[in-house]
Amino acid sequence: MTLRQLVDLYLSLAGDFGKPVALAAFQLSREETERLFSSFDEDYHISRFFHFSEADGVKFLIDAIPATHVSIDPEVASIL
Repeated sequence: MTLRQLVDLYLSLAGDFGKPVALAAFQLSREETERLFSSFDEDYHISRFFHFSEADGVKFLIDAIPATHVSIDPEVASIL
């Protein structure tokens, strides 16, 4: 999945930027979720727009750190 596709999916789930969305809501396998979000988290130009949090819900390891939700800043549009 490209960054643009991920951001579009995030917006369809969140309704707007900055709102936390459960990682499980993206309906990817555990492996795919962890791989996809970890790869974006490892890229500084992308990761600064992504904010992972841990709350109730299915936990994933994003770059070896537990997370259940992600929110994305609107400024991500500057790199799409």
